[in-house]
Amino acid sequence: MPISAAAGRQWSAPMIANRRLLLASLGAAALATFAAPALAQSKLSELRVDWATYNPVSIILKSQGLLEKEFAKDGTKVRWVQTLGSNKALEFLNAGSIDFGSSAGAAALVAKINGNPIKSIYVYSRPEWTALVTRKDTGIKKVSDLKGKSVAVTRGTDPHIFLMRALAEAKLTDKDVRFVLLQHPDGRTALIRGDVDAWAGLDPMMAAAEIDEGAVLFYRKPEANTWGILNVREEFAKEHPDAVARVLKVYEQARKWSLANPKEVAKALAAAAKIPEAVADKQLKERTELTHSAIGKPQYDSILAAGIALQDAGVVAKDVDVKKTLDDLIDTRFNASLTN
Repeated sequence: MPISAAAGRQWSAPMIANRRLLLASLGAAALATFAAPALAQSKLSELRVDWATYNPVSIILKSQGLLEKEFAKDGTKVRWVQTLGSNKALEFLNAGSIDFGSSAGAAALVAKINGNPIKSIYVYSRPEWTALVTRKDTGIKKVSDLKGKSVAVTRGTDPHIFLMRALAEAKLTDKDVRFVLLQHPDGRTALIRGDVDAWAGLDPMMAAAEIDEGAVLFYRKPEANTWGILNVREEFAKEHPDAVARVLKVYEQARKWSLANPKEVAKALAAAAKIPEAVADKQLKERTELTHSAIGKPQYDSILAAGIALQDAGVVAKDVDVKKTLDDLIDTRFNASLTN
């Protein structure tokens, strides 16, 4: 056998020296081969970022080409992906098809509990972006009136979590109502068309339903809306921490510009969402606050309260350590990138 033959072979001193030299050369070549991908990783060829109508700062960021300007000198291409809800942003992050995604804080927590490898790193808004909505003709006045009714909802989003918490407070569960699972725009359509009795709404579609069709927000609780949070893939943050810091720096430019130019933001939102400016103005003036950026205790407390409420309602398993998961989700190390 080859092994036995090698074992019985006698090696002279010159042969041993030559063999050592050969092995050293092979080792160096192998090291260079393994080092090549690592060196390639340091160069970021493409940055994949979501934009969403529920994240007005992202619309300004995209429309003004701020990330493109920041990364132009590196030859990094910026690719924009629209997300229609937290669920889609989190799905895309989990699949690795985007690097940064916008979601509600509580939705990010639920995703993390379910194994999504993300970090929450920035606050783009403090919104009242969800409420429970109905038509004038349904007779629904309070949450308890939903018993036996149908509700359009987008699973894995803040409106879904908001609905579950509202039902729990009214001593109801998801077994007492019929969930109709639709993306947010389709939920609005189903409500107005009469296909469902209520809808767990999301702005700007919710504001449009109020203005255009006279929809009624029959249950509101601003403090139960969790924050608008920017998330990053853990792997991306580990491999490109400098890029994460630069993205947040540019996000800050867009957020501060948005605060100083509310009319222009309303116009940009109206154009992006294909809604009248009056609807965009209602969303931004009445239900969206853009004065926060650094992630920390206020977001932590709000998301923790939502997580515990969901656990009490049976949505999150009893054996899940909600606090530990949240500790792993929120990452404050990039706050230093912000210039408040």
